[in-house]
Formats: sequence, C-alpha cells, structure tokens
Amino acid sequence: MAQLPASIDDTVKLLAHGEYVADRALATVVFLALRMGRPLLLEGEAGVGKTEIAKVLAGTLGRRLIRLQCYEGLDVSSAVYEWNYAGQMMAIRLAEAEGVVDRARLEDDIFSERYLVRRPLLQALSPDPAGAPVLLIDELDRTDEAFEAFLLEVLSDFQVTIPEFGTVKAPEKPIIVVTSNRTREIHDALKRRCLYHWVDYPDTERELAILRAKAPKAPARLSREIVAFVQAIRSQDLFKVPGVAETLDWASALVELDAVALDPALVSDTLGALLKYQDDIQAMQAGKAKAILDEIKAEATGKARAV
Repeated sequence: MAQLPASIDDTVKLLAHGEYVADRALATVVFLALRMGRPLLLEGEAGVGKTEIAKVLAGTLGRRLIRLQCYEGLDVSSAVYEWNYAGQMMAIRLAEAEGVVDRARLEDDIFSERYLVRRPLLQALSPDPAGAPVLLIDELDRTDEAFEAFLLEVLSDFQVTIPEFGTVKAPEKPIIVVTSNRTREIHDALKRRCLYHWVDYPDTERELAILRAKAPKAPARLSREIVAFVQAIRSQDLFKVPGVAETLDWASALVELDAVALDPALVSDTLGALLKYQDDIQAMQAGKAKAILDEIKAEATGKARAV
C-alpha cells in the first residue's frame, strides 16, 4: 500500500503514474480529499474521466476498488446489506427440531455476522488488511432522493446503522469518490459532506497529452488532427458532444486502420466511434466534417510557415 501524496505536485505525479493527465485544480481537490479524509464529489459530462479518477487512485495507492454502480430503483439490499434468508430459515428449522425455546438467543444468532451479506457500501466500511479501500459511488444522479438521503450517514460518519444488527463503523476512513453526470441536481445536504469539483472537457494541450498517454501507437500528426477535430466539433450544436473517452475510442479505431492523418472519407467512415447519435453523425457528414478538416489543415500550415 502506497503512502498518500504529501503535496499537490505529488498528487499530479501519482495520477500521471496511473496515466491520468490532471490539471492543477483537479489535482488540488484530490489532494485535499485524501489529506482531509473527505468524500469527493465529481460532476461533469459523461466521458470526461470522473470514474477513472477512482480507478487510478485504487491502482496507484494499492487499495481495493469497491464500485457501486447506481441506477434507478437502487435500494439498501443491493447497495448496503441483506440477510441470508435461506440460512436463517434453516437455522430456525434446526432450532425447532432440537427443541430450542430461547427465542432471544435464537434471534441473536440469526441476526449475527454469520448471516449478514455485505454489499458494496458495507464492504467499504469493513476492515481490510490492504488498507481502507477506494469506494466509487458511480452516477449517483441515476438514483432517487431517498437513496441519496441514506448515503448521508456513510458520507459524514463513515458508518451504517442496521436495525437488527447495530452500527457498523469503518475502522479507517475509505477513500470515497462520488460521480454524477448531472442529469438531476444532487441535494445540498450531500454536497455539504463532500469536496466538490466540476470535471470539464480538457483543453487542446491536455487532451493531446491524454491521447499520447492512452494511445501511444497513434502517429504524432494523427494525434494532433484528432484532438483539433474533436475540440472543433465540441463547439457545434450536437445532441451529445464527444468526451475524452470517445476521443480515445476514435484514436484506437484509426490506429487499427493504419491511418496517419485525417481525410474527409476516413472521418465519415469512422464517425460512429466518436459520435453516438445518428443526427449528430449526419450533421457532420453533410460537408461539415470536410470544412472543419480544411480549417485545421490551413491553421497547421500557417503555423508551420510562421516557424
């Protein structure tokens, strides 16, 4: 298990070791969350690298990653705990067959650790010889407000109260990362318990650095043109602007095709790796992609002449 970073610069290096290119603002809030033992709430558009933060922290710090993927209808039995009902019924039947009449003792037995099934949140609060784990609560905005309210005890006191069992408190605070795509607003009560950061789309320089780290096989010219093209279409009126994840998917697809530079036909044939809605693909295919490429190449030529 690695030591927590001692400075913001160390945090930048830690994330870079996991091939995550972070700007200083993001590195700062990650550093503070680690040093202060506070949950970290990351909001931003899909595909900008929020979930990856938790994965990289788990990998670089040598911690176990526990992921709770949120969805509509998520409840306590799926997220926190449930009882092994089959085992409990068997214990009751055996007790009846043996003539056990001490109901209090039987109740203590069937609601003991032996029959407790730990789900992600309770697992994250349990002792771990490898150190406190990284708990990723992913896409919290997909759940309802009732479940969000249940999380308040976990995020503030790092504990869960089970009516039949008692309170389970973490012996060491887990590293908690909560993500949201902001399809709905997260309640202020939950936000108050977290450090907050909006993860935005990267600028050209940082996205190029990300591409070089994650897709090193892409030729230098192709990488520059991919980033320039993606940066340009993010300003267009699209239903879903491509995130960094789509940039990397597109780069991987182009590498598989042995591309060394972009051209209109190649862009048209591979837009499905970058854009995920047919209306957006059609908008780019209707001469728009060629116009953007022409502008990119003209700008690159101008820079070359200036040098």
